[in-house]
Amino acid sequence: MRIIAGSAGGLHLDCPDGIARPMMDRVRGAVFSSLGEAVIGARTADLFAGSGAIGIEALSRGAQSCVFVDQNRKAADVVRKNLARARLSGTVRMQDVAKFLAQAAQDSFDLVFADPPFPLPKEDPAHPATLLSGDRLSYCVAPGGFFITELPQEPPQGNASWTLLRNRRYGQAWVAIYRRLPLE
Repeated sequence: MRIIAGSAGGLHLDCPDGIARPMMDRVRGAVFSSLGEAVIGARTADLFAGSGAIGIEALSRGAQSCVFVDQNRKAADVVRKNLARARLSGTVRMQDVAKFLAQAAQDSFDLVFADPPFPLPKEDPAHPATLLSGDRLSYCVAPGGFFITELPQEPPQGNASWTLLRNRRYGQAWVAIYRRLPLE
């Protein structure tokens, strides 16, 4: 697994054994290609960070900041190590994703990435489908901001807060990009 482009392009990253299933390089490349200029200067969050590859890719491509959230200590340590290796800085939070979002400030992020472990049950409050249907994620993503997620099944359609811009299947995984609608 490597960083694809930007200031840390080509850098190989460590991955926490047995606890992370990182997004494939080609999938990550397609996601960032779709986001284009929206990454530059963005305030980002990498939920279920694992190795931190998604957030580090964002920082490498010019994101202003990134908060890496993972409840596993081993993953948090690997993210810190990968950030140091990439000579980038970010905030690492060892915390449950749902609890993190409940504490996030309004309009905190322009881009939120969520690549949860596939066995995450749909009933989990941090499951992307649950996040999309609730108000916590909408609260902390700025209007016009993006929520990007990888799921093992076809992603849910948009709703009153989110419009589904793109969804595509890559092998056994689906990747969806949602845009936060303005409040009315």
